[in-house]
Amino acid sequence: MKVHTYRRRRMIGRSVLLIDDVMTSGATLAAATEACYAGGADHVSVLTLARAAKDA
Repeated sequence: MKVHTYRRRRMIGRSVLLIDDVMTSGATLAAATEACYAGGADHVSVLTLARAAKDA
């Protein structure tokens, strides 16, 4: 994942909130978080509305 150039300029030194409806493995949120930090974000928080349960 990569932050678009225009968004990168607006992200530098700021806090970012990522919102996901359902988190399964967390891989997408981890990649998005890394992209935000690489794009210059100072702090990244994550909010999920639900988490998918693993099969027992």
